[in-house]
Amino acid sequence: MSRAKEAFGVYVHWPFCLSKCPYCDFNSHVRHAAIDEGRFAAAFAREIETTAQRAGGREVTSIFLGGGTPSLMQPATVGAVLDAIGRHWTVAGDVEVTLEANPTSVEATRFAGYRAAGVNRVSLGVQALDDVSLKALGRMHSAREALDAVAIARRSFERYSFDLIYARPDQTPAMWADELRLAINEAAEHLSLYQLTIEEGTPFFGLHQAGKLKTPDEAVARALYDVTQETCEKLGLPAYEISNHARRGAECRHNLVYWRGDEYAGIGPGAHGRLDIDGVRHATATEKRPEAWLMRVETNGHGIVTDDLLNSEERADEFLLMGLRLAEGIDPERYTALSGRPLDPGRIALLREEGAITVDATGRLRVTSSGFPVLDAVVADLAA
Repeated sequence: MSRAKEAFGVYVHWPFCLSKCPYCDFNSHVRHAAIDEGRFAAAFAREIETTAQRAGGREVTSIFLGGGTPSLMQPATVGAVLDAIGRHWTVAGDVEVTLEANPTSVEATRFAGYRAAGVNRVSLGVQALDDVSLKALGRMHSAREALDAVAIARRSFERYSFDLIYARPDQTPAMWADELRLAINEAAEHLSLYQLTIEEGTPFFGLHQAGKLKTPDEAVARALYDVTQETCEKLGLPAYEISNHARRGAECRHNLVYWRGDEYAGIGPGAHGRLDIDGVRHATATEKRPEAWLMRVETNGHGIVTDDLLNSEERADEFLLMGLRLAEGIDPERYTALSGRPLDPGRIALLREEGAITVDATGRLRVTSSGFPVLDAVVADLAA
């Protein structure tokens, strides 16, 4: 397959938020002084140029502006980033350009500007559709405001998606099923549905340790997961990845780049990348602190602090770990090509017997609905 035909994504990280959510362990920062967007736009363009010099000749099939809160950027800043990508790589005519946005009225007023800048898909961080939960999650919007922003997104973009968090304190499967039905009615084509996880270093971690934040026990969490799968499947948004649901053909193409083990460039503070240079897969990561990243880029042309060469075993393990998250599963022959050894037939037979995986007539290996809740164990077993 020629390079131009392969999926190649560009991820751009905008690291700033208005406030830090108590469950969030992403690389996001609150700044009370105004952000110098011109300086950041110039640094993004510089890092894009340097990255394209290392990994040229690609056709960009997807661009994802993530964060942080990219909808805090002016549309002109977004336009400058997209222009820089277009200057240094070929961009596919049907490129998917996603921007993550907060569903507040202030940011929704910028949607037309983002559309004019070249964004054609928006992903809204709704997180919940009831005000009590939104307040508990530290969100700055109400449920009404979120639904109004979804309506503006619907008018501004052909494609849009939103996120919800479930397994929240005091949430029952019946409550979640009602919320999901409302969400699917509003979502049109794509939903990202994440179980609340308590991450070390977040305010929620301290509260949880102190017994002041109670999340659903294992049995309720499993029931909530099952309700998620059943409701979405029934209403036409089946899971195509363990936490992502879409109508057929409406999958997020950028996220598929990650899960299928394709190449992507990571631009901006704390961004990760996977690039094939001279036949070797590089795993890159940039400086996380925004101001330190800026200085590195202005001095060196890039903010990379990690540039690891992945050996065949590491590449194969990563392919397995990411690919088995997908409902489409993996082609074991690609694993063999990457690692130099096939998956163990005995382990495959045992996992099939246990009902955790299936292998179809073409040899494609998939995790079953009963295998997904124990996906880590399935992957560990196959990789051993």
